[in-house]
Amino acid sequence: MGSWRGKIISTDRGDFEIFTKGQGKPVCVTHLYSEFNETGDHFADTFTQRYETILVNLRGAGKSSRYQTEDELSMGETVKDLESIRKAMEYEKWAFAGHSTGGMLGLHYAADVPEGLSQLIVVGSAADGKYADTKDSIYHQDHPQFQVMQDLIEKLKSKNLHPDERKLLARERTKLSLNEPEKYEMYFSADIFKKIAADRLNYFGEHEFQHFDLKDRLKSVKTPTLIVCGENDVQCPIRCSEEMYELMEDSIFLRFQYSNHYPFLEEKDRFQLAIRSFLS
Repeated sequence: MGSWRGKIISTDRGDFEIFTKGQGKPVCVTHLYSEFNETGDHFADTFTQRYETILVNLRGAGKSSRYQTEDELSMGETVKDLESIRKAMEYEKWAFAGHSTGGMLGLHYAADVPEGLSQLIVVGSAADGKYADTKDSIYHQDHPQFQVMQDLIEKLKSKNLHPDERKLLARERTKLSLNEPEKYEMYFSADIFKKIAADRLNYFGEHEFQHFDLKDRLKSVKTPTLIVCGENDVQCPIRCSEEMYELMEDSIFLRFQYSNHYPFLEEKDRFQLAIRSFLS
């Protein structure tokens, strides 16, 4: 699979740890509250065969600059950080790809600084916090797996977990969002591991989740956007992606019939074909 190359990028907003792999058109990938390392990321690996993929540890994650105030962890401030990285790396524009809350961040990016983006890819995501308002979402308290998911998230926030225990808990959490949980080992390589950036997750849950709503702003977004969602997504149900597609003028929407929250693994060949077609 090959390792990612890690380095620190100095910007006018601080220093940021990035990992790069592949060659070609630049594609920036990150997640709102993940901490990456040289083993990479399953979603980011989707792009590395044909594109220069830049995987970013956001403020407060990995070796990236710390935060002075909590509000520096907001999506608005994070977009400014990403722009500072793009400029420091001297890209005129880059594509941005985000899965789940990474997709929410991508929508924010396109609304705030469209001139920085050539294209946007949003997978299994939503334009507002109401994705958890009905029991088809695992984050709704009436969903049968709600408490199981909450307990696993809380355990994974711990900074003192043994690596083996972290892998086991992450495995159980991910299986809740697979169409065929028994295929976990086929989809996920044991050589790739990442952590939850607990401070970033807590900020999102406590300060942004309830107020997150980009629907009105998406009507004016002109960035070419590919929206992908599994028909059985339990985290951000497919109705959320349908809504984004209706709001965004220059968007393409692809439904993945046999996928839950991970169409880039559950229907890998189709997903890679879609990415190649869109980015070319």
